[in-house]
Amino acid sequence: MGSWKNHVRARIQQRDHKEKLPFVGVFTTLSQLEERFEIRKHILDDVQCKSFERGGGGVEVGRNTRLLQLQLRESEHLADKLSQTVSDLTAVLYLKEAELQYWQSRVSQYRQEALTLAKGSNNMKATLSEFEFTIESQAKQLAVLGLEQKGLKEALAQAHRDKEQLLQRWIEEKREEADRLNRYNDTQERWQHLAKQLKRHLQRERGKECGPTTASSSTRGKETTPSVFQRVHNKMDLYKGHSDYSRASAATKV
Repeated sequence: MGSWKNHVRARIQQRDHKEKLPFVGVFTTLSQLEERFEIRKHILDDVQCKSFERGGGGVEVGRNTRLLQLQLRESEHLADKLSQTVSDLTAVLYLKEAELQYWQSRVSQYRQEALTLAKGSNNMKATLSEFEFTIESQAKQLAVLGLEQKGLKEALAQAHRDKEQLLQRWIEEKREEADRLNRYNDTQERWQHLAKQLKRHLQRERGKECGPTTASSSTRGKETTPSVFQRVHNKMDLYKGHSDYSRASAATKV
């Protein structure tokens, strides 16, 4: 987009350099010469009119007088023009001085603003450095907290696993204890059933022996009955002690 514009601009500058710039000085000089010609023509016309009004004096004196008047008028006109140019240049100079003062005030204002902005920039750089240091410290703390959180998660997972294992073991131990209690209850029921049967059997035996018997036979019966009951009670006490020991050991493990 900008390449063809640059190309056209370069070609126009090249054309001006070839066609316009060589004739700039010529046109200026021509305009100056035309202006001087008009001035001299006007002055010459005035001098000729005055000479005709005075009459036909000496030709040579009149010619010299006309030349001198012409030069004088030309000099006066040039002086007026130069004075006008000087006044114009003075006015322009005053304007330039006022503009220069204005721009100097603007420069001082901009310099003050630049100093203020530089101070603000330095303060912002210092604040930015503090923020960067704070961010770096917080990043390090965040990394440490992340590691701690990871360790805590691992510990929590391990605690959950240990809890599950302990709960499973406790359930298994309770199941075993329940099985032991069930077996103990079954055994107690069997022993009670056996004791009832033995009791009935003894009662029947006693009913048969209530008739006339000898003292020796009654003595043997009395000795036999307590011995049978003693053996049954000894076995029941032994099994009860064994079951109590098993229950105590299970409670100790839990």
